[in-house]
Formats: sequence, structure tokens, C-alpha cells
Amino acid sequence: MKKNVIVTVLVLTASLFSSSTQADTKTLTLMLDWFVNPNHGPVIIAKERGYFAAQGINVDIQEPADPSMPPKLVAANKVDLAISYQPSLIIDVAAGLPLIRSATLIASPLNTLMVLDNNNINDLSDLKGKKIGIAMAGNVEASIDTMLKTVGLNYDDVKIINVGWALSSSLASGRVDAIWGGLRNFEANQLALEGFKAKSFFPEDYGVPRYDELIFVANANTYDKAAIIAFNKAIEQASLYIAKNPQKAWEEFAAFAPDTLNNELNKLAWNDTFMHFSAHPAAADLQRYDDYAQFMYTKKAITTQPKAQDYVLSF
Repeated sequence: MKKNVIVTVLVLTASLFSSSTQADTKTLTLMLDWFVNPNHGPVIIAKERGYFAAQGINVDIQEPADPSMPPKLVAANKVDLAISYQPSLIIDVAAGLPLIRSATLIASPLNTLMVLDNNNINDLSDLKGKKIGIAMAGNVEASIDTMLKTVGLNYDDVKIINVGWALSSSLASGRVDAIWGGLRNFEANQLALEGFKAKSFFPEDYGVPRYDELIFVANANTYDKAAIIAFNKAIEQASLYIAKNPQKAWEEFAAFAPDTLNNELNKLAWNDTFMHFSAHPAAADLQRYDDYAQFMYTKKAITTQPKAQDYVLSF
């Protein structure tokens, strides 16, 4: 009889402990900017290695049907966090969306103005009268115009064609002479695997202020500070792990979805990406955000100039 009582007490205690643990776990929905790829390394590693769980949070990772929607869904309280871009965040905040930057994923520009390295375009000045493919609007005109002005041209000297997400194929096929939006860690590798050598003009080398390529955004009115602090700690731990163990981390990342991730393109992209993950995701350079907002305002990409202190938070 005593033995049965002890067993019953132990079962009840275990049940209560389990319920308490589950109750204490906060679930955050995170919508990526695109399908899972090496840019999201710290997110996947933090989930797979239990770093999120150790911080008392469960992160529900979602992929968007439309890459332009994640920040809007955060603003509408449909998801808790989303991955976006610093320029996009500034445009959204200037337009009145209730968004804040909650952390940085990749703190250096990856975007490029890319051409084929076939001696047809050796300098930006060679783009006069040429076609530039873009994936979507945003700060396209401001950036391309700034870059072209360094060689005496302007935005009206080129023809802009929206090619959707077929950037690499449009460049390889000759449909366009250059692409804007090709990332230096992806499109160059994708073209190389298809037998094409690419050449990139980096915006930060041609008058465009430096910016954070990928960031996390949250709703300015409803964000959970404690949950975000926990999230940021897990991301930092994952970034540190990747920096110390890039090859092992790649294998763990690829194992998350081997059918789609474990391929040559992603492996090449990983090797060109892992060193760019922010070592201190929670840290923020307010001046960098204000400088870029000033740039966009001057170029008339936005009609109001938000102040970084109002939407760039350090947790």
C-alpha cells in the first residue's frame, strides 16, 4: 500500500512539473524572409541544438508564400517576429507601420549590382543604355542612381526590368545585362555552378551607406520584451557556435531539411555566409540607421525621416 502511494505521488509530481514547464515555455512565431537557406543559419542551429528551449521559448519557424509580406504580418499581429532588411524596415516605419528592429542577423551588406564577367561590362559606366533586372521595388532607384552617379550616369540612363525572383537565369540568358538584388553569397555561386562567372559591384563602394542586410522585426506596440531577450540570447549562442564550428554547424544545418538544404549551392553559400552572422545580435548602431534613413530621405525614397531611437531597440 505504501509503495503504491509513493508511486502515485511521484507520478503526480512529474505530471505537475511537466505541466509547469510547458506553461512556462513561450511560443514565438518567426516568419523568414524566404525559404530556409544558409542566411538563416543561427535560427536553425538555435532550434536544433536546443538553445531556444534552454531560454524557455519555442520558436515556430514559418516560410512566407510572398516574401514581401512578413513585416506586414508582424505589423498586423499575425506573427511575432519576421526577418526583414534594414532598408525595408526604414521604408515601412516611414510609412507608419508599427515595427521595431529587435535584433540583427547579418550586419553587413550582401546585395550587389551583378554582371557576367565576359568583358561586356567592365565598369559601371558601361551600363549606359543597358537593362538591369530587379526582384522587387523598394530602395532600388535610390541605390542604383547613387551608384551610377559615381561614374557620371543616373537612373534614367538604364532600363529597369522586374524579373521577379529569376535573377540569375535572367542574367545568364541575356534577358538583362545586370541584376540588382543578387546576393554576393548566393547568386554568384549559383551562376558559377551553371558555368557562368559573375562580377559584382558592391553598393557600399559606390556611395550607398552601409547597412544591416538581415534583421529581426517585431510589433512596436505588442512585443514581448522578455521573450525577445531570450530569443536574442539563443541566436547569439548559435552564431558563436557557428563561428567556432563552421563545418560541423553546416552538417547540422543541412540535416534540418536534407532534401532541400544538403546540396552544392547551399554548401558554397554557407561558406560565404557564416562569417557575416552578427556576433552580438542585440547590439544596434543607431547612427548607421539614421545615416541610411537620411540617405533614403534625400533620395526621396521616403517622405518622412524616422529617428533610429524610436524604432531600433537594444534588448
